[in-house]
Amino acid sequence: MGKSATKISYQPWGEHAGKQVSLFKIENAGGAYVELTNYGATLVSVVVSDAHGFYGNVVLGYTSLQAYADDNCYIGSTIGRYANRIAGAKFKLNNTTYNLENNDGKNTNHGGYSGFNSRVFDYVITDDGLSFSMQSKDGDGGYPGNLELTVNYRWTDLNELIISYHASTDKKTVANFTNHAYFNLSNGGAKIFDHSLTVYADNILESDAEYIPTGLIKPAGELKFEGTSIRNKMLIKEDGITGLNDCYLLNEQSDVNYKRAAELFEKRSGRKLEVLTTYPAMMVYTADYLQSEYPGHNGHQYKPFEGLCLECQYYPDSPNHANFPSTVLEVGDIYQETIIYKFGIVA
Repeated sequence: MGKSATKISYQPWGEHAGKQVSLFKIENAGGAYVELTNYGATLVSVVVSDAHGFYGNVVLGYTSLQAYADDNCYIGSTIGRYANRIAGAKFKLNNTTYNLENNDGKNTNHGGYSGFNSRVFDYVITDDGLSFSMQSKDGDGGYPGNLELTVNYRWTDLNELIISYHASTDKKTVANFTNHAYFNLSNGGAKIFDHSLTVYADNILESDAEYIPTGLIKPAGELKFEGTSIRNKMLIKEDGITGLNDCYLLNEQSDVNYKRAAELFEKRSGRKLEVLTTYPAMMVYTADYLQSEYPGHNGHQYKPFEGLCLECQYYPDSPNHANFPSTVLEVGDIYQETIIYKFGIVA
């Protein structure tokens, strides 16, 4: 990983739930920068050069706090207590059944109505980035334990955005955090169809129509990405286009601190994105349900397929599947996971 930038500035951005919200900017030596807010510990902007020397924003986001407060697509936000879905909005732990908020039909998704995406985090400006923290109380959203979460953001001179999650609990619980950035490397308002994607995963989870895993792990097969155009994986139907919302199980990679998860490339701009992580899986979501009430960075309301989510995380519904990697967080243990988004160009 590269050296971290130290040029950090911030400005007031309003109030939410009686707490002050700020907009932060971290700029590196090359002039590329990211913007963040403590509302939802959210990634607001990533502004980097293309192959022609033009700087532009490569993540979806808004220019006002109110837009984030009214957003229901989790744009750029920190997801918790549990990223993705838990079937039937319940799970059992130590012979106790915990009932969660069913905000997705009969299931819970992204922490339910009590999700971290709408919380105001405390913050500390560090020597090399930003540290956002919050406490989720016992019973919050139905989850057990007083949970302490810290989300650290670093932005290096190599255009690496390093996101680290640290959490602890005073009662046995489950935890799964991620960032819900929507990427679009074109910076021109185009949809993501002509991006090409590589995912370092040979297997995926089989899921039902509600995106709940059946428990079966199967070869990626026709859903395998090897420098493949997003367009080639779309299912064109009479009533529209169906994209992807699939969990890829990242291949084991020996002798590395961070597994390669994905590479994304957009030919016209020459921009590329490399994704590395300590997590065991990554969701690929083509934003089929993306719809914004407010205009975004590109000046208009976001529509389906204008961004691509590459969400590194544990498996969906893990608390209900003994054969999945455990998401149980014990008292005295520390949850530690990292996601790295590295931006570059291909000449």
